[in-house]
Amino acid sequence: MATGDQADIAARIQHLLPGWFADNNPTIDALLAGAARALACMHGLYVYAIAQTRILTATGIWLDLIAQDFFATALQRGANQGDDSLRAGILANLFRPRATRQGISDVLLRLTGNAPAILEPFVPADTGVYGVGYAGYGAAGGYGSQTIPAQAFVTAYRPLQYGIANVAGYGAATAGYGVASQAEYASLTLISSPVTDADIYAAVDATKAAGTTVWVRISSIWIREPLTRDAASFTLDGAPLTFS
Repeated sequence: MATGDQADIAARIQHLLPGWFADNNPTIDALLAGAARALACMHGLYVYAIAQTRILTATGIWLDLIAQDFFATALQRGANQGDDSLRAGILANLFRPRATRQGISDVLLRLTGNAPAILEPFVPADTGVYGVGYAGYGAAGGYGSQTIPAQAFVTAYRPLQYGIANVAGYGAATAGYGVASQAEYASLTLISSPVTDADIYAAVDATKAAGTTVWVRISSIWIREPLTRDAASFTLDGAPLTFS
């Protein structure tokens, strides 16, 4: 017996009855069972309604409505996306930092799985400084300028697609009809929740500080290797320098 179920409510009503009824009374028991069933149904609706008023407990369409209330069309449930995944997305977007460089890096990392490359021409730490050895043409650092403050150049990397479940790649030796990793005709529509270029642009636009200009380049190539000389990595503050 759980709080609010039919047996619990029937026992509560039974406790309120006058003492002149016998313990075994089929007529009274039937009446109590009918009333308890209706009240238990109402209690279930009450508990369900309370749950839908909070992000941590809302489910189904009510969680979609919460996302719409906070983010309009910027955050929608993806194909085959469960409640827990959508809930995590809502909470992450509610509390993630905005209007900072780190905020842009964090949102793109979460969206694509790849950290972006960010260059601010006004920031010496990005461009390199004359006489300091960590800058290299075409490898590290970049051209700086004091004439374009409040601007940044962001290179975002498209996510690696996860493919289609149980379907092998073209020409793969594991492919076989009727078994896991089978071969079959497929289309890009079968890939669930792809991240589009528009999603990347929208994420940056929603995160950047007002009055700043962020130039975004989107690349499908994700290769970063440490800069080396005689097999030894160049480092900056203890971290290996890389190029994209």
